[in-house]
Amino acid sequence: MAMGLAGSGRSRRRGGRGARAPMAEINVTPLVDVMLVLLIIFMVTAPLLKAAVPIELPESRAKAMSEEAQQIAITIRRDGVIYFEDAPLAPGELADRLASLPAGADGRPPLVTLRADRALDYGTVMGVMGELNRAGIRSISLVSDVSSGSGS
Repeated sequence: MAMGLAGSGRSRRRGGRGARAPMAEINVTPLVDVMLVLLIIFMVTAPLLKAAVPIELPESRAKAMSEEAQQIAITIRRDGVIYFEDAPLAPGELADRLASLPAGADGRPPLVTLRADRALDYGTVMGVMGELNRAGIRSISLVSDVSSGSGS
């Protein structure tokens, strides 16, 4: 009986050497960690990349709104130039661009986000809002910077 145990021990050692062969499994935990970090970075930076026309927004203490799938950004720079998304518009071209907007799946016009420089006069901003209203767009979001002060 002792001989049988010694013999089986040798076969285990030989089998043990074979068990040291390279492992064919891939550890995906570091890959998942890196992908989650990249996802968070893109989620944080994506809203910042949306507005390509640099302007100084007025400050507000309002809460941020959620983004919708079909959104149009209209920007008014300090010098009065109006941008439709990233493309500058000629004077009087805004009405034509708004008239050519397709309606959403539910038949409603798209949500418009209006970004206007803080140095603009009230009449310029109201003129653009009047064009939006005339085109049938009743849902307009005014974009501002978040105020850091408590204010009164």
